[in-house]
Amino acid sequence: MERSAPIPPPGTPDAPEEQPKWRDDFPIDRPEDEYVARRDFTRFMVLVSGAFAVGQLWIAVQNWIRRGRGLPPRQRIARLDDVPVGGSLTFDYPTPHDPCVLVRTSESEVVAYSNQCTHLMCPVIPRPEENVLHCPCHAGWFDLSNGRPMAGPPRRPLPRVLLELRDGEIHATGMEVAAR
Repeated sequence: MERSAPIPPPGTPDAPEEQPKWRDDFPIDRPEDEYVARRDFTRFMVLVSGAFAVGQLWIAVQNWIRRGRGLPPRQRIARLDDVPVGGSLTFDYPTPHDPCVLVRTSESEVVAYSNQCTHLMCPVIPRPEENVLHCPCHAGWFDLSNGRPMAGPPRRPLPRVLLELRDGEIHATGMEVAAR
């Protein structure tokens, strides 16, 4: 590509030999200064696409690391005989700041949920005879069998505590947050 002569700025001599030497090295006023070659454009697009791909990979790796680290601990809650049929028990799981409620629904079945209403975090009250959990703050009702909202302002189900019965003892093994 043949280089054209610099276009002098207004108020300077017009002859190319009268222009300063630096103008040849820095062609800020040449017509080809605005020209972007396909190769340059492609290089830019590849670099930007690569940066986006690396960013997405970084997010995926961080999510995988968090998921592996975030397994809740196994925790003993109570003996099965300590909770009468139709009775309930409160406990904290997975941290001391997460209140939960356990309800014994039959001789061999227990269910447990977060004890905080999904509307405004008010404590829920188990009513096993009616097969519901009741939030007295705003008249919210949840189904005791699956934690889904039945009435009132709550729209999301209660997070369920995964339980395991072993040798007559009840153990919490994880949390399950159900989709709507």
